Amino acid sequence: MSGQDEAERISPTVRLRKVTRRIRQWRSEAGLPLEEVAPRLGWSKSKLGRYETGDTPIGPAEVMAIATVFGIPEEEREHYVGLAFQARQKGWWQRYGASTLASNFAEYVGLESEAGHVREFASDLIPGLLQTENYATDLMNAWIPRASPTVTRERADLRRQRQQRLHDEQPVQLSTVIHESGLRQLVGGTDVMREQLEHLVTMSELPHVTLQVLPFDAGAVPALGAPFIILSFPDQEDPDVPFADYLTGCVYIEDEDEVESYNLNYSALEQAALAPADSAEFITKLAGEL
Repeated sequence: MSGQDEAERISPTVRLRKVTRRIRQWRSEAGLPLEEVAPRLGWSKSKLGRYETGDTPIGPAEVMAIATVFGIPEEEREHYVGLAFQARQKGWWQRYGASTLASNFAEYVGLESEAGHVREFASDLIPGLLQTENYATDLMNAWIPRASPTVTRERADLRRQRQQRLHDEQPVQLSTVIHESGLRQLVGGTDVMREQLEHLVTMSELPHVTLQVLPFDAGAVPALGAPFIILSFPDQEDPDVPFADYLTGCVYIEDEDEVESYNLNYSALEQAALAPADSAEFITKLAGEL
């Protein structure tokens, strides 16, 4: 992958989260409530609150103003002003329209594009980063309302862009626990599903991909029926972000106690699942039965 391509994968979403987290910390360290800080800036309490949560993207000028009010040293101030500037640049995924990429999932793609480690518990589907084109297309065609051929092609291209990170010079690390029900769900018929299962085995051979199967006989396990993803980032200052979606939207988890709960649950799922080598053998057997 070229240096230019790698630069395009820098995520403005991650930059924005860094900035909003830091301005919240500035106010917390100063021990001042929103209603006391906002008048000093000439803003309403709600405006400052939206900047702190990221509901309204904050710009370099606003970061400069907040840093000045709190007396932040020049070097730190300029660092976060620079991040706010970078956060205004468009990510590679923003070339796709709203019909192809809903705004709530666009944030996920932005975070995933800079994650160093993706951990996913998949209960009834193959994880998106490991889906074949035929499998993914059949899934998309089953959704209601059905997407147009143009949108279907664009979503396929978007998925390929996301999956490319598994083949970069510095690839994302992927760990996944897939429930047996997801492996047996006959999406697209026997040929499509056999191809998909064989692809899983091939991908599991990559040194940065850890694939484990959670078989039916594992019984009751943590998070059963509640699939989720945890995104971890190279910068240790960036906290993990668990993600879960539902029929018409998705949620991001930021509360520290809840994030810890997701991490504990994923670790427990890894313990309950088959070892990677046994999982590859399990999937190979399933493919042979089709």
